[in-house]
Order: sequence, then C-alpha cells, then structure tokens
Amino acid sequence: MNLLFVAASTDESGGGFHAPSIMEFYPEIVAFEGTPFALNRIMLIRLLVLTLLIVVFALWTSKFKQANKSGNHIPGRFQLMGEISLNFVRKSIAHEQLGEKDGDRFLPLLATIFFLTLGMNITGIIPGLNIAGTSVIGLPIVMAIAAYVVFIYAGVKKHGGHFFTASLFPAGVPKPFYILVTPIELLSTFILRPVTLALRLTMNMIAGHLLLVLCFSATQFFFFDSAVAGFMKLFGAGTLLFGFAFTVFEILVAFLQAYVFTLLTTVYIQLALADEH
Repeated sequence: MNLLFVAASTDESGGGFHAPSIMEFYPEIVAFEGTPFALNRIMLIRLLVLTLLIVVFALWTSKFKQANKSGNHIPGRFQLMGEISLNFVRKSIAHEQLGEKDGDRFLPLLATIFFLTLGMNITGIIPGLNIAGTSVIGLPIVMAIAAYVVFIYAGVKKHGGHFFTASLFPAGVPKPFYILVTPIELLSTFILRPVTLALRLTMNMIAGHLLLVLCFSATQFFFFDSAVAGFMKLFGAGTLLFGFAFTVFEILVAFLQAYVFTLLTTVYIQLALADEH
C-alpha cells in the first residue's frame, strides 16, 4: 500500500497512477443537461440494461407461447436458459419461502427484482461499461420502496389493520414493556428494512468497483507509466492477477446480491402473511 501511495504521488500533473475516487459515481452529464431527464454514463447503462432485459424477456415469453401451442415442442438453448432462470426464482426463492400459491402470486415482482438487480450489477465487470447500475443508490432505493410497498400491501390485505398492531405490539409481551418494544419494532420492521436493502446492495457495488479500479489503474501505471521500468513490472503482474481474481469475485457478488435482495424481499412478504398477525 505504501508503494501505491508513492506511485500516486509521483505525478500530480495528470500522468501516472490515480487512485479511485468516489467522484467516479458522479460522471458528467452527457445529454439533457439542466432538465429532470439529464443523463450521465450510469443512467445510460441503466437504460441499456433495461432495454436488453425487455428484449430478452419478450423473446423468452414468445418462445414459451410457441412451446405451449405446439405441445411436444423441444426447447432450444435460448428457451431452455429462460426456463431455467425463471424456475430458479420461482422454485428456489418464491415457492421455498411462500409456497406455490403465494409464490406464484408475487413471482412477477420477485423475478423483476432478481433479474434487474443481476443485470445492473453485472455491468460493473463488462469492458466499456465498467460500473454497476446499482452503484448509485437511486435505483436500489426504488427497488427497496417497491419491496416495502408490497410487504405492507401483503400484510394489510391478509390481516387488515391488525397487521400494524400485531407488528408493533407483539403478543405475550407485558404491557409496560411496550414502551421499549414498540419503538424497536417500529424501527426494525417499518424503517430499517427498506434502508438496509438499499444500502447493502449499493455499498457492495461501490466497494467492488473501487477495488477493480485500484487494481487495473495500478497495473496500467506499473506496466506503462512508471519511470522504474523492469522492477515495477513485477508489481504490475501482481496487481493484474489481483484484478482478474476480483473480477471473478465480482461476478459472484453480482449474483449473490441479486439473490439476497430478492430473498429478503420474499422473507419480508412471508412475515407479513404469517398467521401470527
């Protein structure tokens, strides 16, 4: 780390190594500046991923309809990939936590959250994009609010107003203790859940991006910009190796964070539907 600090200090005029900065998550506006529709690079990445997801799902659903009409239709690789992907969310998350009936009822939301999160996360390791669409908190907040609204909707639809009283005043607690228990339940159930959903996803994507930028910026410096040629290339080989290792790790994190976000949303819905309310 000391070597990297020295490298970063060697050239203040624009060349040399530059450590990653949080300002990378606030790129310049490239279109519609000064309007509510201003677009920067991250927003363009989000629009690209959204468009690709719409096209892919449109093709998948058209294949599913063709398969249903033909009866004995043998699925191709593309259709099979769609069936496996959707069945993973349906069976491993929705049905596992909610059962078949409620799992299928909330599947559109859960599938949307999973594939949107995964698609936005994976752009962090795609050359030319190089930053996750979920690395700025706006999109995670929108998805967390959607999960929160459905959580409240599920509880109220199943239990009516008793949903709130049962959540804030748990059964079996002596009444004097509600002075302590009720504020804790309010904070943990109705405030912290959407906040932690959004923050967990965003922080993981920020950390992954900064690590990759650090590794590959250092590699660029050690291989091409350092004044001490031969010796520094050894460090460049090391940072390049770490960069590839972190890239593989980021692929795992992209999938894992999509899974965790979707799973927690499902668990919250399951808690809202639980009979103890």
